[in-house]
Amino acid sequence: MASWNRNGSRMREAKMSTLVLLVWLLSALDAVKVSPLIEKVGDHKDFKKLLRTRTNVLVLYTKTATSGDSHLKLLSDVAQTVKGQGTIAWVNCGDSEGRKLCKKVKVDPSSKQGGVELLHYKDGTFHTEYNRPTTIKSMVAFLKDPSGPPLWEENPDAKDVVHVETEKDFRKLLKKEEKPVLMMFYAPWCGVCKRMQPIFQQAATEGKGQFVLAGMNVHPSEFDGLKQEYSVKGYPTFCYFEKGKFLYHYENYGATAKDITDWLKNPQPPKPKTPEVPWSETDSAVFHLADDTFDSFLEEHPAALIMFYAPWCGHCKKMKPEYDEAAEILNKDADSPGVLAAVDATVHKALGERFKISGFPTVKYFEKGEERYTLPHLRTKNMIVEYMHNPQAPPPPELSWEDKPSSVSHLGSEDFREALKKKKHALVMFYAPWCPHCKNAVPHFTTAAELFKEDRKIVYAAVDCTKGQNHEVCKQEGVEGYPTFNYYNYGKFVERYNGERGEVGFTGFMRSLRGRDQEKVVKRKEEL
Repeated sequence: MASWNRNGSRMREAKMSTLVLLVWLLSALDAVKVSPLIEKVGDHKDFKKLLRTRTNVLVLYTKTATSGDSHLKLLSDVAQTVKGQGTIAWVNCGDSEGRKLCKKVKVDPSSKQGGVELLHYKDGTFHTEYNRPTTIKSMVAFLKDPSGPPLWEENPDAKDVVHVETEKDFRKLLKKEEKPVLMMFYAPWCGVCKRMQPIFQQAATEGKGQFVLAGMNVHPSEFDGLKQEYSVKGYPTFCYFEKGKFLYHYENYGATAKDITDWLKNPQPPKPKTPEVPWSETDSAVFHLADDTFDSFLEEHPAALIMFYAPWCGHCKKMKPEYDEAAEILNKDADSPGVLAAVDATVHKALGERFKISGFPTVKYFEKGEERYTLPHLRTKNMIVEYMHNPQAPPPPELSWEDKPSSVSHLGSEDFREALKKKKHALVMFYAPWCPHCKNAVPHFTTAAELFKEDRKIVYAAVDCTKGQNHEVCKQEGVEGYPTFNYYNYGKFVERYNGERGEVGFTGFMRSLRGRDQEKVVKRKEEL
């Protein structure tokens, strides 16, 4: 009997041990279930090959095989989303092979919280430690633009703004929220949005409990229907809702946080915009000409200054008061040396084509019915009046940047792709000749190009987006404002340059790239 009890006890213990082992094996198998898109690396040579063949790699280093389980599960989803744009790799510093690799690259996840460390490698070398939130959205955004700014919701000061990701979340918010909602529809690249975000988040904090201020990036095409529904024609667009119903747009883009909270206490529809009265219908002394009155007017007036304009043109609007004041003097004086007239070239297109008007305003001087001079320097009342008393040929136009000798390579639609393919490092400035910020950057960019002119692997290039078919190239390269600086590696776009726009910034950026090249050369020599 005692023997049977002992044997029965042993059998129960054996079964229990088998059950425990089975549970452990199942949990272990579950723990190491990793997406095939995550590259498991242990050998140092394989690691170097990975960095050599992939340009955008996020590596998870773990203390043990299981210490990174939660990260691996998350990174599996990230890897799926960024497939083709970035690579996720995993190094287990706890096994014998991984321990050697971690030692060689000087990484010790055991010193980090949770026994994990995330490091990013770009173009074959270490770029930065990943210290943004460990969420799918933040990690995907990081891998799509490793040098770009953090997402708005990552800003601790924006904690009181409700950040909406999907249309489903948006509808759910409107359905469930009892308090009034002010929604900011924005795009991450929009300058006005970036300027207003701190103000908006301050208003969210000040109005907490009374109102809900929410933000949603609706730039992706998947939100086109939503944008159409709420008349989002530019960024930012603010929409006010009460009990899920859209009531008004909020249009004070120069607002303070107090302006927003004050408006939310007593929301009102935007004031209707007063339609702009055409210049030709105002009480102006300027003669306004049309296709059928132009020639007869010149026959009657042997000396005339004519401004070709477009109603929407900002520079024209700025010049109009000056031109009006000059006309008060010249067009009403019996002894005037000449008269002032204007042509809306968007209406009277035949005149625009006849005189090859390609920009606004264009000011031309006519004598005895014949065009004599184009005068881009006449912009103020005094200059206009003085000129009419002493008309003469304008000073020779200043050479364009492209026509001035420099080490900057000026590219166009016909040679842009081919020229960049030949250069390892290319910093390209997309610009418009009239743009003040571009003019400020030109001398610094030119100096930087001069400093690196002997390096055949480097080019500082420029594209005038207003010239010929160049606007198509600029559009394809994501240019939405001037100047825009893009960095290319053998013709492939890598990142947008958002650094300092002086000589130090332009040269420092290129020096850091060449420094990385030198590090690679040294490492290869050491390996040999």
